[in-house]
Amino acid sequence: MTIFTETFCNREYNNRAMIPEFADILASWRSRAQSARETAVGRYDLAYGSGPRERLDLFPAAEPDAPLLVFIHGGYWRSLDKDHFSWVAPPFVARGISVAVLNYDLAPAASLQTITLKVLRAVEWLYRNAGAHGADPRRLFVAGHSAGGHLGAMAMAALWPIWDPDLPVDLVKGGILVSGLYDLAPLVQASFLNVDLKLDAHGADQLSPAWIPPACRAPLITAVGEQESSEFKRQNALLGERWSAFLRQDVPLPGRHHLSAIEALAEPGHPLFEAAAALCLGR
Repeated sequence: MTIFTETFCNREYNNRAMIPEFADILASWRSRAQSARETAVGRYDLAYGSGPRERLDLFPAAEPDAPLLVFIHGGYWRSLDKDHFSWVAPPFVARGISVAVLNYDLAPAASLQTITLKVLRAVEWLYRNAGAHGADPRRLFVAGHSAGGHLGAMAMAALWPIWDPDLPVDLVKGGILVSGLYDLAPLVQASFLNVDLKLDAHGADQLSPAWIPPACRAPLITAVGEQESSEFKRQNALLGERWSAFLRQDVPLPGRHHLSAIEALAEPGHPLFEAAAALCLGR
């Protein structure tokens, strides 16, 4: 049985400390994202709410009524931006899948509960408005990395008809969750992180997707890097176990760490990209 001490949690969850080239990778992501925005057809900074970070970019596929993949970035709910991740979109667009890349409020200015609700608002907005941008809202999927994996899982667990009676229970048709965080209890002990999240045991329990059933039978794809910490591997296995009835595939990521894991999602030919594209295209 794992004992979640502060020392253990600070070590297991501090990806910056485990990946020496962390800053260089983030810089490369921003550069690749800028290049993607310069060459791709996109609709930028669409407002899904009134707040300054309630914005998303939408990259439409050429095909009418294309499925829509909603990408939710990581950064421990307190950093990064949609402008780091535009590079996720072009490979999917080339396969006939539209892509939306979200921004959302960040900690410590926003609580984790507020952040989750903002992401649900973005997903609802896309369901109601994606049709005007060439996508089919009846084929809406979520993908997320790290903290974005948590938020994607929360979108899959959301009781949409309670949010609004005219929304379908199966609003989210499937998810691709990479290196996600589904049991938030250890983060209460991760002082380097909880200084901003300000989670307590009750809040962590209420916001842990591992303890919340999925809202419908939407298929799930999970993945975690071979070189990630034991805790990220445990998190991935835990969701697969708890949501096993809906687990379509757990994709191995040999040789990948926490950052290179999500890069596989946008690499045509990689099993993770191919599994995600097949899910969105109904294959």
